[in-house]
Amino acid sequence: MAKLSSVNKNERRKKLVKKYAGKYAALKAVADDESLDETERLIARLKLAEIPRNANPTRVRNRCATTGRPRGFYRKFGINRIEIRNLGNKGMIPGLVKSSW
Repeated sequence: MAKLSSVNKNERRKKLVKKYAGKYAALKAVADDESLDETERLIARLKLAEIPRNANPTRVRNRCATTGRPRGFYRKFGINRIEIRNLGNKGMIPGLVKSSW
């Protein structure tokens, strides 16, 4: 089980990303548009720097929904590899069958 503070910090980051998503995308589009003047692009970059760091989508970490573990995360299920194995063996994940040969 991951530390609760780490899980909570990640949840705060998700909220910030959601809050600033529109502004971030608009400024990023202006900053990356090479057809615009350099001063406009520079101003957009400076405004991007004023947005909180945790509002950047790359700072959000994928974590297991049940344990909060950050490693071995499967996007398809939203849980980590260990939980997939445990729940799969119990038959809790539809369509997932334990391999045997």
